[in-house]
Amino acid sequence: MEVILKRDVENLGFADDVVEVKNGYGRNYLIPQGFAVLATPSAKKVLAENLKQRAFKEKKEIEDAQALASKLASLEIKIAAKAGAGDKLFGSVSNIDLAEALGKEGIQIEKKFINVPGGTIKRLGQYEAAVRFHREVIATASFDVVAQKEA
Repeated sequence: MEVILKRDVENLGFADDVVEVKNGYGRNYLIPQGFAVLATPSAKKVLAENLKQRAFKEKKEIEDAQALASKLASLEIKIAAKAGAGDKLFGSVSNIDLAEALGKEGIQIEKKFINVPGGTIKRLGQYEAAVRFHREVIATASFDVVAQKEA
């Protein structure tokens, strides 16, 4: 029996794969649970069209992500934080602070797509973080953590 997977199924395949399974497995488990649909000729045509449209959209998303990554490389980001003696910060700087700083520069990105090594920064200095714009486009953001000016 040939089925089209709607979701990733462990040890079988990924979503939108056309796989061959035993009749009982497909009829009694995959289809009733909503993990797959029967691979009829019309369902295969719909799947092919969806994959073609998704590939076109994904190509544009990758181009946009690469444009943002090149913009990010040219930015000088400074994050001001309260600091004490010996370059230690009161509190820490994390991906949330970096997301806010990037937002001020015109690059809107969710904090979950920013990976600061070690999770948080607790000292003044220059650091780098990995920013994922797309699953295929990951850029490195360099930023400085500087002492906040006392008013």
